[in-house]
Amino acid sequence: MASFSSLLAMALAISIFLSHSNAQLSSTFYSTTCPNVSSIVSTVIQQALQNDARIGASLIRLHFHDCFVNGCDGSILLDNNGTTIVSEKDAAPNNNSARGFDVVDNIKTAVENACPGVVSCADILALASESAVSLASGPSWNVLLGRRDSRTANQAGANTSIPAPFESLSNITTKFSNVGLNVNDLVALSGAHTFGRAQCRTFSNRLFNFSNTGNPDSHLKHNLLSTLQQVCPQGGSGSTVTNLDPTTPDTFDSSYFSNLQNNRGLLQSDQELFSTSGAATIAIVNSFSANQTAFFQSFVQSMINMGNISPLTGTSGEIRLNCRRPN
Repeated sequence: MASFSSLLAMALAISIFLSHSNAQLSSTFYSTTCPNVSSIVSTVIQQALQNDARIGASLIRLHFHDCFVNGCDGSILLDNNGTTIVSEKDAAPNNNSARGFDVVDNIKTAVENACPGVVSCADILALASESAVSLASGPSWNVLLGRRDSRTANQAGANTSIPAPFESLSNITTKFSNVGLNVNDLVALSGAHTFGRAQCRTFSNRLFNFSNTGNPDSHLKHNLLSTLQQVCPQGGSGSTVTNLDPTTPDTFDSSYFSNLQNNRGLLQSDQELFSTSGAATIAIVNSFSANQTAFFQSFVQSMINMGNISPLTGTSGEIRLNCRRPN
């Protein structure tokens, strides 16, 4: 029988092995191989913002939709190839709404010119999200890096795992829980709707015949309802866009939460954070509305939590040279 000391040594060896094999992400991952990667990403986004004020919100949405499907692996960026890849871009939550792929291409080109074959597309999405937020007067943070890119996409997963704007709070809470995120993460990350735009088709269900009642959603401020009915008339284009935050549409701040308190949340999934009777989310909305610093701190932590969903690391996956296709 093995001695106690030999068993202890074996347990220690296993624990060291596991700690290395589970080694996750690091803010200094590219400190020697691509030390300027953050500034490269930021420069490209600054250029894009000159022509497209909503691009920052679009980029953070790509990162969100990527991480909720098989983890943060850049799979949302893959195009159909006619054989092995059925693109997530064509899934219901992304089709004709996910955008910013051209800006990701531009970032990848700039990064490849500086550091060939080093930085993953999955990490570019994480870096772009931080840059988008900080450039919109939001918080900055040290992005954890070291993800690698998947060689496959999961369209079916995108159709079922990504929270939808017309889902109940209960359903969305479950989808967050399924990827290891809690209610505080849900409210904090929803705060990204403090900038950007939404298409009429994502909230028109609230404007005229909500839940087959024959009436608009009662949790929608009357003056906002009137404006939205003009922007999105019955039978109109579902692709027309309007501001997610009518107060400060291009600034990353806490006004999103004040909007919810005043029944001015645009999406059903937004307003339900405050209007669902007895929900744990109400107190969090109140806290973030009253204290922007608390929101910023929670948002940063929740972005880090989301960025840690099942990343490919070590020798898993690859570093794609073109974000739209595997090597």
